[in-house]
Amino acid sequence: MIFCMKRIFENIFLGFLLLIFLVSCASTKKRGDSSVAEIKACGTVLIGTTGDYRPLTYMGENGKYWGFGIEIAEKIAQHLGVKAEFVPTSWVTLSADTQATPKKFDFAIGGITITESRKETMLMSQGYLANGKTILCRAEDSERFQALSDIDKSDVRVMVNPGGLNEKFAREKLKNAKIIVFNQNELIPNEIAVGNADVMITEITEAPWYVKNDSRLAAPLLAAPFTHGQIGVLMQKGQEDLLSLINDILSQLEKDGTLSQLRQKYGLQ
Repeated sequence: MIFCMKRIFENIFLGFLLLIFLVSCASTKKRGDSSVAEIKACGTVLIGTTGDYRPLTYMGENGKYWGFGIEIAEKIAQHLGVKAEFVPTSWVTLSADTQATPKKFDFAIGGITITESRKETMLMSQGYLANGKTILCRAEDSERFQALSDIDKSDVRVMVNPGGLNEKFAREKLKNAKIIVFNQNELIPNEIAVGNADVMITEITEAPWYVKNDSRLAAPLLAAPFTHGQIGVLMQKGQEDLLSLINDILSQLEKDGTLSQLRQKYGLQ
């Protein structure tokens, strides 16, 4: 009798621990070590993304995310055998959100350039898309802006989104141009088109989408970017098992042609 009662209490205790674990997994604000085992046990992988960087990550009017990076995130979730749940972040808060305790998400994706400074404090996957700094300008100004020296003049207004590498690049390289910080990255191309600024510092991944979809805009330096780099997946240090798995998944997606198909779909190089 005593043995049976002991087993009953043990089962109740184990059930209570399981309930706590499931409640923790259900909350996007409570995450443990974000290990592969925990993610699989929770059945959901939490993915940070800015949703303002077409065609890599964008939140549509219906509240759903779409884009090249979003599809890669969903592929990663499929390989993990879990559901993808997207968590909003911003370029200003990306590093802090990625390193937050408790974790806000398991990894971040969508136009995140691999840099040594990021790798010093966080983990970054292997690159899955070439990237580099370029510009957007009005179509009639294509001949006007043929080099960085043409942009770095006192009568040129350069617009950037805050907190990211675009703003950092502009402040480091442009000493004479007027730099304007505009909070909503996805609205900057229209600001250029209507004349509220002359140049947008952007990426070779982003510029072609706007040129294709807005005849008022041009990217005259697209074939000769100012920088060269790769875009990758970002996560906290200590998640080496997840990093290793994501690298394996990216390699597989490259090998089987999935990444190539997605690049073609979104007009990326």
